[in-house]
Amino acid sequence: MEPRPSDVPADANPLRALSLDMLRRRTSMKWRTYPADVLPLWVAEMDVPLAAPVARAIADAVALGDTGYPAGTAYAQALAGFARERWGWHDLAVERTAIVPDVMLGIVEVLKLATRPGDPVVVNCPVYPPFYQFVTHMDRRIVEAPLSAGRRIDFDALEAAFRDGMAGRGRGAYLLCSPHNPTGTVHSAEELAAVAALANEYGVRVVADEIHAPVVALDAAFVPYLSVPGAEGGFSLMSASKAWNLAGLKAALAIAGPAAAGDLARMPEEVSHGPSHVGILAHTAALRDGGGWLDALRAGLDENRQLLARLLAERLPAVRYRPAAGTFLAWLDCRPLGLGDNPAAFFLEHGRVALSPGPDFGTGGAGHVRLNLATSPEVLTEAVGRMADALT
Repeated sequence: MEPRPSDVPADANPLRALSLDMLRRRTSMKWRTYPADVLPLWVAEMDVPLAAPVARAIADAVALGDTGYPAGTAYAQALAGFARERWGWHDLAVERTAIVPDVMLGIVEVLKLATRPGDPVVVNCPVYPPFYQFVTHMDRRIVEAPLSAGRRIDFDALEAAFRDGMAGRGRGAYLLCSPHNPTGTVHSAEELAAVAALANEYGVRVVADEIHAPVVALDAAFVPYLSVPGAEGGFSLMSASKAWNLAGLKAALAIAGPAAAGDLARMPEEVSHGPSHVGILAHTAALRDGGGWLDALRAGLDENRQLLARLLAERLPAVRYRPAAGTFLAWLDCRPLGLGDNPAAFFLEHGRVALSPGPDFGTGGAGHVRLNLATSPEVLTEAVGRMADALT
């Protein structure tokens, strides 16, 4: 039997709570896309039990039959409280928020408010693949501003993208991934303030995807984009989904800076029908009462980052890996292995390990893979062992 959330101590590492046999009973995308002999370390689902406060909120809703349409501002209030406590951000105004189905669909709705068909949307590649898919499907044009060699924002590249990408249009957007997926970079307050200054200079609207905001190393500090000087005209999209493994319980918040409140007010009312009411209850409980569980997770992820570094040094020393401060994802440079643009295909076929293919992340992704660290040390050890054995 899979342990109940109430059976797992709040301060216990949730990444150690479930066996591989228990995990294989799951029916979500992570565990059903590939055959049973494959270790799935690709899509951003975590191998954890639910936090006890979240499980209670869901069970209480089911017991009441409280499964109707969403209403109210409890989610935004919970996020505002979490932001004050965790990030020292006291200016998250509930009246400048809107519930949206999830972060990516919220980005789409915000881009509809801030841009027009044909407008450019700047991204820092390599970056989360749906940025490319959703933006192009809504008839906007992707402009890449590659990260620096140190995996941080390259401000020369960013300014060139703003200058050249906006030429002749006078408007556009910058879709900022913060913390950055797949590299795990956590942008500093100074970097974000520089982003705001540059965006204001070129008339670019910043839309920050901050879905991984709560998931940073214990010694790292996340800075909300809207908290820095000059960000008043920007937007943020936040959710509890990644930090508490709630992707199947759809809910997120769009947040507008003071100068963007009028734009957010134009969001169609029907967008608020998309989130799950039970999802909102779960996310609210996570933000209000799930802090102890979250800190245990963060400590476990710190351990897994160091474990992965040791395993690669021992078994795959040619693979370049730099433990990052944010997300539960690892960006591995496999180019020295000579496996071509898509090493993930090799490791799936020959090692039975599923990883996210680097080329999907745009320019700079060739020869790389993204590995999901949010699993048990035993699964992580087995996966690296299989990858190494595949090369022999």
